[in-house]
Formats: sequence, C-alpha cells, structure tokens
Amino acid sequence: MKPLTEKHLAILRRHMVEMIDLHYDLAEEEIGKGTLSPRLREALLDVPRHLFVPAQIAGAAYQDTPLPIGFDKTVSQPFIGALMLDLLEVEPGQRVLEVGTGLGYQAAVLAQLGVEVWSVEIDEEFANAATTRLSALGYANVTIRVGDGSRGWADHAPFHRILVTAAAKEPPAALLEQLDADGRMVIPIGPEGEVQQLSVVGRNRDEGGETRAVMPVRFTQLETMA
Repeated sequence: MKPLTEKHLAILRRHMVEMIDLHYDLAEEEIGKGTLSPRLREALLDVPRHLFVPAQIAGAAYQDTPLPIGFDKTVSQPFIGALMLDLLEVEPGQRVLEVGTGLGYQAAVLAQLGVEVWSVEIDEEFANAATTRLSALGYANVTIRVGDGSRGWADHAPFHRILVTAAAKEPPAALLEQLDADGRMVIPIGPEGEVQQLSVVGRNRDEGGETRAVMPVRFTQLETMA
C-alpha cells in the first residue's frame, strides 16, 4: 500500500471536519448552536493534526475518536476538542491560558486563530515534544512551561480565556483569580472515573464564577503537584 501523502491527509482532515459538522447538527439542542464557528472550521482544516500524535498512529489522527499519546493520556475526540475551542469564543489578539498541553494540538489550533497562548503541562516530556512540534510549524505565539496547571501562570495573568483539558471537581480557585473580569473558562467538571460535565465558567465582578453545563464527557483528572 502507498504511504499517505499530504493530499490524502488533507482529504482525511476535511472528512474529520465534516464529522464534527454532523455532531454539531445532532447535538444542537445540548450545545445551543448547530454549526461550528467558521473561523474555527478553517483553523481545523489548516492544522495538521497527524503531526500532534505519535508517528506510529499518524494515519488514525483524523478518526472520530480519542487517540493515545502516551503516559495513559489521550488527545480528545475531534468533536469534543473542537467544541471546547468553540465554547471559548476566542478573538484574535486575546490572551489564552491552556492547562494541559499534551503534544500541542489544541495550542496549535488556538495559535491558528490568532491568539497568544500560554500553556502549562505537568509532564516534561510532553512539554518538550509540543514545543518542538509547534516551533517546527512556525507557531511563535505559543509559550509552554512545565508546571502544575491548576495554579495557572500568574506572571501572564489576567487571561481573556482559559482552556482546561482535564477534569476537576470544581474550577480551580487560582484559575478563576487569573481570569479576566469578562473572561471565560472551558473545563470538564466532575469526579474522577465518572461522567463529568463539559462546562463554561464566566467570572463575576465579585470574583465568583457562573457555570453553565453543556454536555456529559469523560476526561482524565487534572494532575497537581504537591
């Protein structure tokens, strides 16, 4: 069998986005909208997802399923990943904190949308691999550090948006403190090993949080450092 070419991969990427479109149509009632943001749709078509998974499974990168990336971690199903980014409602020039870099795919899509990304990854190997991938693709608007994502990145706060790619029982207090007064956080909320709720958290002027549950999901739990 021939190896996959860039032309083949572009076709698979289009099919992935078409499948995301189908999920949006089917889940319109839960999501509150039936179509993907046009800007995000273009970004998903542009970013080479196959370069953000281990090389041995690159051919499966555009399938409608989570994929293992090592250390019992996965890159999310394309629909769920796209939905999380869509719920952020980012605008070019905004400052975005990502908690949980993985191999850098979500950060790459955010960068493609024209925002400044600060991403915190607890695993040094992942952080190094993501930095290498993003640099090779020319994404200069992403900065990654190794650390406890639940503590955020106070040196660059406040953030207009915060994306948390692992579940927590409640939005971490440090992240709420680093969220701009008119900002929003997207995070799976719920206990480990059970169904969680993908949620949008908006910060109130009194520093509290308003939470809207969108749909049930399953994520690994947010890791913290002692």
